[in-house]
Amino acid sequence: MEIIRIDRIKLITELEKRDMTQKRLAELSGVSRATINYIKGGKRCTDEVGQKIAKALGVDVTEIIED
Repeated sequence: MEIIRIDRIKLITELEKRDMTQKRLAELSGVSRATINYIKGGKRCTDEVGQKIAKALGVDVTEIIED
C-alpha cells in the first residue's frame, strides 16, 4: 500500500468544476467526510483512498496528486 498526497488546490478545483460538495464526494467515493476533510487540509492518504476520490471526480488519480 502506497501513501500519497492529493494536491489540495487540484482537489478544490475539481470539486468546484463539478459544483460538488465534500459531502457528495464522500457519498460517491465511499470515503468518509472526515477523511476528505483531512486530505483537503493537506494530510496524506493511501493510494486506494486516492483512487476512490479520483474515480468519484471522474479523473485519473495522477491528475490530483501532488507533483
